[in-house]
Amino acid sequence: MTSVLGKDTFLRGAFILAVAGIAVKLIGSVNRILLSRLLGGEGIGLYQMAYPIYLLALSISSAGIPVAISILVAERIALSDYRGAARVFRVSLALLVATGTLFAAGLFFGADWLIGRHIVRDARAYYAIVALAPAVFFATILASYRGYFQGQQLMTPTAASQVAEQFVRVVTMVALAYWLLPRGLEYAAAGASFGAGPGAFTGLCVLVFFHWRHRNRLRALEAAQAAVAPQPVKQIAVRLVRLALPVSLANIMAPAVSSIDMLIVPARLELAGFSVERATALFGYLTGMAMPLVMMATIPTASLAASLVPAVSEANTLGDRGGVQRRVRTALRLCCMITIPSFVGLWVLATPISRMLYGTEEAGPCIAILALAILLLGVHQVTTGALQGLGRTAVPVVNMVLSAGVKVALVWALTAIPEYNIAGAAWATNVDFALAALLNIYFVWRYTGFAFSFADTAKAAAAAGAMGGVVWLLQAKLAGWGLSASLATLAAVLAGLAVYSLVLVALGGVSRAEMAKVPVVGAKIAPWLSKIQVVRDDDD
Repeated sequence: MTSVLGKDTFLRGAFILAVAGIAVKLIGSVNRILLSRLLGGEGIGLYQMAYPIYLLALSISSAGIPVAISILVAERIALSDYRGAARVFRVSLALLVATGTLFAAGLFFGADWLIGRHIVRDARAYYAIVALAPAVFFATILASYRGYFQGQQLMTPTAASQVAEQFVRVVTMVALAYWLLPRGLEYAAAGASFGAGPGAFTGLCVLVFFHWRHRNRLRALEAAQAAVAPQPVKQIAVRLVRLALPVSLANIMAPAVSSIDMLIVPARLELAGFSVERATALFGYLTGMAMPLVMMATIPTASLAASLVPAVSEANTLGDRGGVQRRVRTALRLCCMITIPSFVGLWVLATPISRMLYGTEEAGPCIAILALAILLLGVHQVTTGALQGLGRTAVPVVNMVLSAGVKVALVWALTAIPEYNIAGAAWATNVDFALAALLNIYFVWRYTGFAFSFADTAKAAAAAGAMGGVVWLLQAKLAGWGLSASLATLAAVLAGLAVYSLVLVALGGVSRAEMAKVPVVGAKIAPWLSKIQVVRDDDD
């Protein structure tokens, strides 16, 4: 179906969200460096006591709402019920204004209780907690607008708001922390916390602008559509909650499992014979150095999953089973094209990358093991997006709970064995992601009947294998020729990217139609592909 709204294809939308996600991460990295230098360990500690509470409040109040709204809006638009889509947005906006107000007030007035009950151990964190209350309100409302635009398969508003939000947040955080530092660390930490509020407000303003910009087209579509009985407000609200609640639980699962790791891994390492200091260092290599690289590498697949939700919802609503299958198959193929080379490259260069980024080689073994998690987590993200688009939002949560239970058991058993130690925890994480991904794949197949393309996966694997060999040889040669380790690693990464791209294109792993959908450069490169490969016809 061609949308009169001029929607993005889910491939283009994924690209836009991925670029925005990388920009947000880079800005956030600068922020962490500046704040760490400005506040020191103690000040960052005060900030970190408050920020997880904010994330928890936000997860409960709105985390699953964008997905739920995007599903419902995509359904209405697929049926050409534009008034119904607008009604979904209005109901969700009213609901989130109420919950945002409730949770913002709860955070503001509950700070004393958190301090008094020693849930937050340092009383100086009070100001940082209170300063985050406005951010909860604005970020909650922001969720309804993002879901509305994503349901229309318009990803540019979401991407622009994310970048604007992060930029204003970081500038405000650093500026207020610097200005308030002479008054004391608690006030500087509060200033850093407060930055989330102006950031969320800016992101909201960006989305309101896009909504205003699209208002005339939407009103014209609403006026031209045939008469449709409006859905009752209660029905919309109940379905929003039913769809959003499992997604919110899934978002809470990740920090919950991380908290369990924090409780189990160091203690089991001590049982294996490591000192407290060494156990803490090993835990840091895993969670503070290796895992962030995995999360950075899976930004594109997370974006692909977010873009897939409304695309699958639209096809599913129209009863287009073939359209659902094509979208899922294309998304998984692109996921493998992205994650397989990332896994191979990080595995081959684990120790050089550890040395380049962290100034130590000791995180190398953890990075090498967790490199596999890039592929596994990417597949899990994409299949989760497919299931959410089908309206089966509870299925990925159940799968996550089951796989997390297996992970906890493996961490408990393996980490205490001296021969495995922290490697045992890393392998347990891989098993966690693998089990969750396999369960998701089974249910996606069960509900859609899609057929996984092993031939396309083999092309990506072959290209990644060639890349891995070149990267390994080149990094060693350059380092042996006296080039600095960091420059040798960067040169090897760039060469590997070029080799992978050329081999993949030569093998026909990227179609002309897909390349044409890539913003900016795709239309120029696409005609060239037909000269060196067999053009595919199965793109969506």
